[in-house]
Amino acid sequence: MWILAMSVTVLAVLALVVVLLRFVFTITNLLERIGGDPDSYLAKLRLGLRAIETETGHLPGSVIALNEELGEIAAGLTGVSGHLKGTIEAAVAQGEDS
Repeated sequence: MWILAMSVTVLAVLALVVVLLRFVFTITNLLERIGGDPDSYLAKLRLGLRAIETETGHLPGSVIALNEELGEIAAGLTGVSGHLKGTIEAAVAQGEDS
């Protein structure tokens, strides 16, 4: 009886090892297709991201300068808005006097 139980246990462990090895090889093959070769999807993605990083590398400095200029424009437009309000009020007052 003990020999039968041990044999079944050994066979179950061997079956488990075989199944685990099969899954490991399947996962390894999948990962090789994704990122193992220079023509792989991962390599192409890495190349594209590097190109985007290179093309947009000048933006941080430009954005700071742009924000400062837009702040000055906003201050100027606030002044223009005040002048327009004054002009409208003067035109309305002149129309009421007539």
